[in-house]
Amino acid sequence: MTDAIPGPARMHEITDETRAIVDLVLEYSRGRLLATENPLDKPLSPAELSRLAGRTISEDGIGARKALSTFEHVLAPSCITTDDPQYLSFIPSAPTKAAAAFDVVVSASALYGGSWLEGAGAVHAENEVLRWLAAEFGLPATAGGVFVQGGTLGNLSALVAAREAARARGIQPDRWRVVCSVEAHSSIASAARVMDVEVVGVPSGDDGMLRGSAVREALAEHGDSVFAVVATAGSTNFGIVDEIASIAEVTREYGVWLHVDGAYGLAGMLSPLARHRFAGVEHADSLVVDPHKWLFAPFDACALIYRDPELGRRAHTQHAEYLDTLTETDDWSPSDYAVHLTRRPRGLPLWFSLATYGAAAYRSAITASLELAQRIADEIEQRDGFTLVRRPQLSAVVFERDGWTKADYVAWSNRLLDEQHAFVTPSSHRGRTNARFAILNPRTTFEHLTAILDTM
Repeated sequence: MTDAIPGPARMHEITDETRAIVDLVLEYSRGRLLATENPLDKPLSPAELSRLAGRTISEDGIGARKALSTFEHVLAPSCITTDDPQYLSFIPSAPTKAAAAFDVVVSASALYGGSWLEGAGAVHAENEVLRWLAAEFGLPATAGGVFVQGGTLGNLSALVAAREAARARGIQPDRWRVVCSVEAHSSIASAARVMDVEVVGVPSGDDGMLRGSAVREALAEHGDSVFAVVATAGSTNFGIVDEIASIAEVTREYGVWLHVDGAYGLAGMLSPLARHRFAGVEHADSLVVDPHKWLFAPFDACALIYRDPELGRRAHTQHAEYLDTLTETDDWSPSDYAVHLTRRPRGLPLWFSLATYGAAAYRSAITASLELAQRIADEIEQRDGFTLVRRPQLSAVVFERDGWTKADYVAWSNRLLDEQHAFVTPSSHRGRTNARFAILNPRTTFEHLTAILDTM
């Protein structure tokens, strides 16, 4: 169905063709959102995808119906469904239905989230979520920040602000340094490469936790060259929370910026079962937590929060003649608080979901994950031929099958996915291959997990 309208206008005018395209896409989206059983799916090779999909980009196009059919029957089945309850690798995503549905609204509404001038309503809603999170973490009412793409960009932006704050105090060493645990997330090393600064990796204890005493030694050795200390609130591999309170005591003594990387784990603070583990986070100068992980928002969203947002603004505001309208006001423009300019209001799906279900539903879902992690850890300890590597602090459970080699784990993982049973990739610790359950999805059950153990 095509109307006789010139090419450029044809793509933007409301025509019969446009209505048909919108109906097709919304019908598919509705079906996917409301389906009770979506397939886990698995990747295909480049050659196989090229053969099945064929050429889709041409001068005349293939039409919406064929394009959507190609996506539905070829491309989508080659993408693993991250909100499947048996997706237990890396850090899963399990957006609420309200959040996922509202993500469609965000795109359909042609919203820009970079400035207050252009997106005041969206920014207001995002800021309400950020204030709620800041209050949960014990930060002052004046704290604030922005939703960015993910933890890597959030950590980089926070560290850039930390270094600028040190420079503003007149500190200018020959070499800037950031102190963190040797088990800190890889994004800290990535940020350091981008910033051309040195990472001082501090050994953690046998339990994987970084403590203030070890940080004190690093600060005493490197002095003013250290512009920030990074504490981890839930490591990706084990879900370990550093001893933030003792680290914060040392950073306050030395006057060094404390950044808390809670991309995965800090959401655990919303549950009374885990809140005590995060004592000291209220002293952070900046922190991140990713709603697309344990706060049930769709990809991609990381909440970056500053104790003093003005320090973030000074570090990140971009200046250009065409931006004078924005930068010469006191308006709260999200683009001023991170390494970005153009931005989608990616915090809105979380806002809508929180407004719809209430915070108590989130606390309950997070608590359920914590309880399930403890229960399956007990089960692993009781099974012959299995070894629990560490008791879980949060919802990551790491274990070994006695006598297995790396090849055994890889073959087992591949078989699980080939059979569409589960997605559990091998991990490792101190040179030993292991298996790992990342339990975040409220639809994951004890029976799911024991059935996977039975395949070993």
